[in-house]
Amino acid sequence: MLEKRFDIPFIAQLALKEKQIQQNYRPIIAVHKWFARRPGTLFRGLLLSEFGDGELAHLFYRANYFPDVRIADPFMGGGTPILEANRVGCDVIGFDINPMAYWIVRQEIEYLDLEAYQDGAQALRSYLENEVGHLYRTRCLHCGNENAHVKYFLWVKTQTCSHCGQPIDLFPGYLLARNNRHPKNVLVCHRCGELAEVEDLKHPGICPHCGVELKVMGTAKRGKVVCPTCNAVNSYPQPLDGPPQHRLYAMEYYCPDCKASHKGRFFKKADAHDLSNVRETIERWKQLEPVFVPMDGIPSGDETNRLHRWGYRYYSEMFNPRQLLGLELAARFISDVQDDRVRHALATNFSDLIRYQNMLCRYDPASLKSLDIFSVHGFPVGLIQAESNMLGIYDPTSQKVVGSGGWANIIEKYHKAKSYCHQPFEIRHDGKKKKVVFISDEWIGDINEQGEKKNVDLHCEDAATAQLETNSLDGVFTDPPYFGNVQYAELMDFLYVWLRQLLKDEDNAFLSPSTRNSDELTANADMGRGIEHFTDGLSRVFQAMTRALKPGAPFVFTYHHNDLDAYLPIAVAILDAGLTCTATLPSPAEMGASIHISGTKSSIVDTVFVCRTTGVIPRQTLVDTPRAVARLILQNMDDLESGGVRVTEGDARCLALGHLIRLAIWAHRDGWDRSESVQRKLLILRDWLRRFGDWKTIRPYIFATDDETDEQLSFAFAEPAPRYGVSDDEISF
Repeated sequence: MLEKRFDIPFIAQLALKEKQIQQNYRPIIAVHKWFARRPGTLFRGLLLSEFGDGELAHLFYRANYFPDVRIADPFMGGGTPILEANRVGCDVIGFDINPMAYWIVRQEIEYLDLEAYQDGAQALRSYLENEVGHLYRTRCLHCGNENAHVKYFLWVKTQTCSHCGQPIDLFPGYLLARNNRHPKNVLVCHRCGELAEVEDLKHPGICPHCGVELKVMGTAKRGKVVCPTCNAVNSYPQPLDGPPQHRLYAMEYYCPDCKASHKGRFFKKADAHDLSNVRETIERWKQLEPVFVPMDGIPSGDETNRLHRWGYRYYSEMFNPRQLLGLELAARFISDVQDDRVRHALATNFSDLIRYQNMLCRYDPASLKSLDIFSVHGFPVGLIQAESNMLGIYDPTSQKVVGSGGWANIIEKYHKAKSYCHQPFEIRHDGKKKKVVFISDEWIGDINEQGEKKNVDLHCEDAATAQLETNSLDGVFTDPPYFGNVQYAELMDFLYVWLRQLLKDEDNAFLSPSTRNSDELTANADMGRGIEHFTDGLSRVFQAMTRALKPGAPFVFTYHHNDLDAYLPIAVAILDAGLTCTATLPSPAEMGASIHISGTKSSIVDTVFVCRTTGVIPRQTLVDTPRAVARLILQNMDDLESGGVRVTEGDARCLALGHLIRLAIWAHRDGWDRSESVQRKLLILRDWLRRFGDWKTIRPYIFATDDETDEQLSFAFAEPAPRYGVSDDEISF
């Protein structure tokens, strides 16, 4: 049983390191963007703890094979549990209501001839080079090379002054690049538009080109901008005027001829030739009748309404003519590829590329790179946009990829991802040293080069409607949606409307015009979905999966949230399914520096809920006071810190909420009436937790305040904390 064999410090150490640079530990995630992927090391650890024979630390670095084990994941998402189970030989069956999730997992797990893929990918890139390559070239200011590669085109939003009719640049600031990765700071002159390199941003000096005093702060701020011609104050955005207009003002480029002798990056103001390329692109796009550019309107939504406020009404309006031209030509090439698996791989690349090839991408002046549209989990509309070189750049000497956001980058990542399927590995840490350990005899896929097959059954449908045979599953391992989480469907529609153009005649999952579904389990004010909808949907899925579980087989899932109320739906779902929570185990799940949680009080730690229909539970974990819950949390914190995790108060709070829900489930398992209304069931659990205590009640036993003494907290250390699996005193259920 994994409750006894799971090694929290061992997995915590691996999961924490994996989340820092996840593609180094699980290259497979580079197949396509998905959100909030849980660590592969965590689910490998869970599976080996349940089905392996021996110590987890020993099993982890050797080949494992469980061909008689059938695992289901009702919420595939990015596919982590499915991939880890498939890798160790399990039969897998997966469900997801979102067609993008279904497609991504299918592409991750499907066998691909890497040589055929590489040939097809390079043929595509060569075709684009011949068609539009010159549109990504510029003249080097240092050596005069006419074929230097543009890495990023930098555009500023513009609008017409409502008073004098002159154009206004919406510059929030004139800093193009900081001196982090370049010898000096680079500023745009607000008068002549030339670039100036300065040492001190507090005293930038004068423009060497026109003599005006350089500025760091721009004129556009908090929806207001001053017209430089008439000094009138204008408001922005102006949605009734349509989508925002942009002006090309600068570029970062790459010159292979003088790179060796040049310090820092290459920057320049857009010159006459660069602007001529823009005009040529516009004319070519006007003459082309697009076949694959989607004409879909942007529907209302919690996230998409932000786009409406900027005047965007159609997805295609978020791309400039050069991007539209390149994407249309790429789609035409891909549609003609004869090898189905290579065509599907390139279509997946095409979709992933689009998150970098749009006019919502921003340029980071510190890291000097483009930030893809999903660098935060929303649709942030900035005033400065970065257009990446669509082809991507190879250094001719090293053949390494330069810059980000182009076909060269996507192809390289995809090849590494699928190579990992053929030869998966783990990383073993010995102090500061790390070693890549290839796990021979393990592989990911539906078939391998030797013709061996694995059972893979993926469905684009609501798992609540799944018709699975009773007693057919040896386990359910999943990462369900969290109440109030990111609106994945609204975000993924941005890519889906493009991918659908290539796949709607091949796969029924792409028949719908949108990935949005009324049964999606996220809170969504625009669609009128709240906690009762979430609870009911989660319950129906848990019941469907539990009906297919063998008696005593594990139902395992990860969860975290800042609010206790967000845990109530999972308690209802567990109780409705006739499950009992036997353990709540901690594991790192996020990177603290992630843009979407950095600076917040959010936890990076998940609670792993282990549930069964029948089994045993240690009596010592069935505590009945907040003080005793605190002891369990301190044990969890100690285990995590032994694995190198610096536990924050936010982490401790999430661990506490997991234990409280486990205890609430135990208290209500007998006599639970799942026929009650959802509202009533939530109220029953909320009332019990109010009587038992919550985080505010538990916190003082863990974190001292100015008014608390060491004596008040000493209880936690006065006796050894109970540990899962140590005591033989167990209660059967």
